Amino acid sequence: MKRTAVLGAFALSIAALTMTIGAPVSASPAEGERALERFRKQPVDWTACRDVSLGASRTRCARITVPLDYGRPGGRTIEIAISRITSSDPAKRRGILQTNPGGPGVRGLGMPRDLRRVMSPGVAAAYDVIGMDTRGLGESTPADCGLDRSSWLLYAPGADRAGFDESVRLTREDARRCWDEQADLLPYLSTRNTARDVDMVRSVLGEAKTSWFGHSYGTVLGSTYAQMFPHRVDRLVLDSAPDPAEYPLRMVRRTGLANERALDDFARWVAPRHGEYGLGRTPAEVRAGVEAMVVRARKAPIHLGGHRMSDHELPLLFYVLVTDDTADPQFAQLLRTLLKAEAVAATAGGKPITVPPWLQSTLDLLFASVGSDRAADYAGQLGIVCADAAMPSDPEHYWRAVQRSRASQPVFGPMTHAPLPCAFWQEQPRESLTRIDNEVPALQVQATGDSRTTYESGLRMHRAMRASRLVTVPVRAHTLYGHYPNDCVEETVNTYLLRGTLPARDIVCAR
Repeated sequence: MKRTAVLGAFALSIAALTMTIGAPVSASPAEGERALERFRKQPVDWTACRDVSLGASRTRCARITVPLDYGRPGGRTIEIAISRITSSDPAKRRGILQTNPGGPGVRGLGMPRDLRRVMSPGVAAAYDVIGMDTRGLGESTPADCGLDRSSWLLYAPGADRAGFDESVRLTREDARRCWDEQADLLPYLSTRNTARDVDMVRSVLGEAKTSWFGHSYGTVLGSTYAQMFPHRVDRLVLDSAPDPAEYPLRMVRRTGLANERALDDFARWVAPRHGEYGLGRTPAEVRAGVEAMVVRARKAPIHLGGHRMSDHELPLLFYVLVTDDTADPQFAQLLRTLLKAEAVAATAGGKPITVPPWLQSTLDLLFASVGSDRAADYAGQLGIVCADAAMPSDPEHYWRAVQRSRASQPVFGPMTHAPLPCAFWQEQPRESLTRIDNEVPALQVQATGDSRTTYESGLRMHRAMRASRLVTVPVRAHTLYGHYPNDCVEETVNTYLLRGTLPARDIVCAR
């Protein structure tokens, strides 16, 4: 299970609220096109990447310059960091395949390396695979606000109004600090501007068309690009898509119930293994044990690996690790480790708990503080989401939603129905989100047990992309190609990218 990708994607799914927003003052289309020519003609200097781990995969990196505001191409500029693994056989090269790993908020320079690991030799020969840190993230011009946590989900409301009020205070403070630090950059981090960056990369690299592969939020970006630049699309793969009309707020809220279902699915797996894990003999016992642990942590926070977890932090840890059914043994190990930590705390002189290395790294990444890459990327994520959609600003709206969620979503509902910092943003989005409704051919891959972009939501993306074909995979996973082992998925995606042939009809790939 690729925990970095999961952590980057753990926040997103939010609903676009319908609004009428005045378009920014801009040059005329003809003037704008002339002004953009200087960007399109810039040279690209491919050099060794700052991340030396990318060198072994033959990844090279570069930076290009783009307008901060495409409506004012003569104004301030920013840098976009891109990466490339060239075709393994230039004689068979077809073009470029641009990519996005999701989030929003996941850095993308390493994605060409990750995709090449599962590409067939023919696909590896057909494309230069291109990665990008989208505007506001990583090695692109960053939106780092000096935040001291890694997600607004990090402090769930817990059981009472006092906990909810504290979560609102922290969220409001994230919004204030970001706006104070980056007010000149944040309004321009929208998905539409990133789609324009994608097209600028295509143009700078001298390609008439581009192919696209996106995971999770990358499907929102890819479908937006297809809507804005349909004549520039060659082949398009959307892996684990949400309903584009529900991004971002309703998408996040849907993850509450989806993760409760994922927890139930895990409970069905682990209950027959009670002799090995000791977490309950029936699924009901397993679930009750998880819920009871969260309740206990309210009064006696669990200390593990140098981190303190109460009922405010535990839901996010569970949210991250229950995503993928191939990681069920690790989730079971997490629960056993937490139970041992509770037992040690209750026993004077107990031996310290040994934390498995994979869990320690997960805890350190999840609870990363100010100055960390994860905290910096959280700021970029906020910039993207808050530039995309306005959200209700009244805390009582969220308190009512939290209260309604408790009965059916006791573990995850309060966390996923709390406000995002966008509720307290100081400016409305400068553009409306793009409505997706087109006939650009696309291949869509979707898991039935996806707890981030639910299968039901994915079906609505399938309907919006009217010429798409859907590959359904009956597993619990978020993002499939390159992340979840399935020969059928890999063969279907590779065949489409190589030959451009979509399945004649929607298909199911057995697990």
